[in-house]
Amino acid sequence: MAGGFLLEIRRGTQSALLVIRERDLPPSPVDVRLSTDRLEIRSGESCEAAALPPEVRLAPSSCRGLRCLPGDGFHLRLRLRRPLPSSDLGFDLRERLKPQKNCVFYCQSCGDIIVKGRKFQRVLPLPSEDWSALVEEWCCHPNPFARSTLYPQHDDCFLGDTFFLLNTENESSVPKSSMSCPETGHHVSQRGSNSKPKEDTRVVCKRCKTMLGEKVSSDTIKYYVTEVLIRPSEGSFSPTPRSQFVQSMVARCLVELSSAKSTFRFTIKGDNEKVYILIWLLNSDTLLVESLGSSSSHEVFTLFGDTFMPNSGSVGTWNAVKVLYQPCIKSRNKDLADAWENDIGVHSLKFPSETCLELLLILGLSTTTLPPSLRCMNAFQVAFLKM
Repeated sequence: MAGGFLLEIRRGTQSALLVIRERDLPPSPVDVRLSTDRLEIRSGESCEAAALPPEVRLAPSSCRGLRCLPGDGFHLRLRLRRPLPSSDLGFDLRERLKPQKNCVFYCQSCGDIIVKGRKFQRVLPLPSEDWSALVEEWCCHPNPFARSTLYPQHDDCFLGDTFFLLNTENESSVPKSSMSCPETGHHVSQRGSNSKPKEDTRVVCKRCKTMLGEKVSSDTIKYYVTEVLIRPSEGSFSPTPRSQFVQSMVARCLVELSSAKSTFRFTIKGDNEKVYILIWLLNSDTLLVESLGSSSSHEVFTLFGDTFMPNSGSVGTWNAVKVLYQPCIKSRNKDLADAWENDIGVHSLKFPSETCLELLLILGLSTTTLPPSLRCMNAFQVAFLKM
């Protein structure tokens, strides 16, 4: 279909917003026909049509709120003819890291093997970051865990909000952190230097030099979930487009934490402890259906070297989460970021700084693909993270 449309469906309310983009409509008068499973745009003798996905069936008689917005196109709301099945967007890392199963860890960027077949006896979630403070509040005696640190044994894997901890003792295949100068970030030699260099705790891929995590002790490494692919040992590596992987993993983190902690505001921090993005989760029950015209700005996703977006003229369907966000790079929104930092209702998520910038670019590109009237809400920018 040459004409582009956007269909935003909410599973919770079984309702949908349909936007037929103005830029893809012919200059002559058009006749829009909507059936249960099909959208047609007729102009003169020509007719452009798009079939909806099999799981989406609309109720044309429920159409209401039809309006035409300059620069956007036609907007209308309608209900679904039959309910959509619920979609589980929960965090699937625990499914891939089940005890007693051999798995292989790959660098998501280049596919290099990080850790060869490991079988864990225990896969355990780590307590929240404020667990120690809770112990202080609830115990009538000194905190018995004050001087202890939760590190995994060799057959353990500990899961955090955005990372997992592995014991790397006797592991020869894991990447090693290197000696670096903290002021410049460049590698230095210990020979001929009077000052002892500080150890760089960053763990990078041996092949592509992407940051994978941090060394937290002599035999424990923290790997970020946005940088590592986990596959069964009997399987093989299959590459996942970078933009797809980053937004899927971040979306799953947001959904998991909002469900577990009843929090919907998040600060996205880099490994340098700087705040890069403020994110407000609006909903996680969205199904997006899009028909992309030839002029669609989705083509900019080739910046990531992947083909996550469908080809021009095709119809794509995604589970998605809808978010409001504000960038905080170059001291933007500093006052708001400081207020969120001091708000106990805001949860902080930490990723490598390079990944934070990737995420910011993904959010910005998502915003530009929306109709202009849907790009902002309450002084925040609107975006979708697609699964």
